[in-house]
Amino acid sequence: MKMFRKAALALTLLLFASAAMSYACTSIIVSGKVTPDGRPLIWKNRDTGAARNIMRHFPAADGKYAFTGIVAEKSKDPSAVWVGTNSEGFAIFNTVSYNIEPDTLNAKSGSNGVLMRKALEQCATVDDFEKMLNDLPKPWRVETNYGVMDAQGNAAYFEVGNNAYYKYDVNDPNVAPDGYLVRSNFSYNGRPRIEGKGHCRYMTAEALTRKGLEAGITPEFLLNNHVRCYANVLMDLNLRGDENHAPKTTGWAFDNDFITRKTTTCSVVITGVKPGENPELTTMWTVVSYPGTTVAIPVWEAVAEEGLPVMVRGNEKLQAPLSKWGYTLKERAYCFDLDNDDNNHKRYFNWELFYNGEGTGYLQKVLRLEAEIIPPYRAALNRWYAAGKIDRDELKKLNAEADAKIESFYLANFDL
Repeated sequence: MKMFRKAALALTLLLFASAAMSYACTSIIVSGKVTPDGRPLIWKNRDTGAARNIMRHFPAADGKYAFTGIVAEKSKDPSAVWVGTNSEGFAIFNTVSYNIEPDTLNAKSGSNGVLMRKALEQCATVDDFEKMLNDLPKPWRVETNYGVMDAQGNAAYFEVGNNAYYKYDVNDPNVAPDGYLVRSNFSYNGRPRIEGKGHCRYMTAEALTRKGLEAGITPEFLLNNHVRCYANVLMDLNLRGDENHAPKTTGWAFDNDFITRKTTTCSVVITGVKPGENPELTTMWTVVSYPGTTVAIPVWEAVAEEGLPVMVRGNEKLQAPLSKWGYTLKERAYCFDLDNDDNNHKRYFNWELFYNGEGTGYLQKVLRLEAEIIPPYRAALNRWYAAGKIDRDELKKLNAEADAKIESFYLANFDL
């Protein structure tokens, strides 16, 4: 807990504003200069009113490049993509900002996702993305922080409003002296930051990332700490501690501006490649549904739709089994029904169902499964790095084994 106290004291009172329940995404970009293997990382927890997602592959068509990303389920040809990577190793995500500029043009919900799909279709590099922005007619009708990364080791945030953007290069020591950048739902340029949202989540992500610099920021570190984060540095609170479950508490908790919250519908950690490596090795470590109830599984764009695990890709109804199961378990925990206040229904949840002294909580079981699922993929990925390409046959076998193990686990453990 000392880590959280130090982080809270180090930041100003400006950061004490509360965050909105919806559109409360949190993210980081990490330079390959500070990761153990020299490969850059980006991460986003997506918060939205949309309930479920699937992973979809989009072949190259009118755009230049094929790509794979998170989209809303049941959509045959979604116009919006919320995080993804393409055949050139270009990757993108966003977090909505609330303080870049007054949006007098009433930017429509979904504009950010539309722009990200366009970027995945057309951009191979961070420079391509910047050129695309400059070439698009203004106003852009967005107010957001875009995180982008390419196969040349470049990575940056673009804080984008209707008519202007500000670029923050994670490899520039003057911009990111510690080799990483964090964004939630405010921007550094534009109106005063206090008019933005997500400051407590920003503080928590900052504290966790500084801890990661000592331990080594890897996808596995992010999956365990950032993706499944029930901490609030302002309150010096971390529910994943021994003192926060029965019999020391009632087992109930309040959604205290955590990174992982009821509106978190998915999370993706993307590992880039080193300059000169094959872009097809760009890896998306994907939690396709609520992180507290959903196991992570890696995905590669290069293997197209048939190479995606069955658990995360759309079936004939354009639904993903793992997305449905994760959502169902989350709803079981957010089960407050003592009054008719919708805000209470969204904020009170049965923490004992996620995490308890017996080790039988949803999150605890999921993390144990993940500890079985990830290592075989990690070992294979290390071999593929050495070979310079993905072994399609090996991946097919890994996916089949993971799909079977995941399906068996959820059906046997959770009465689904």
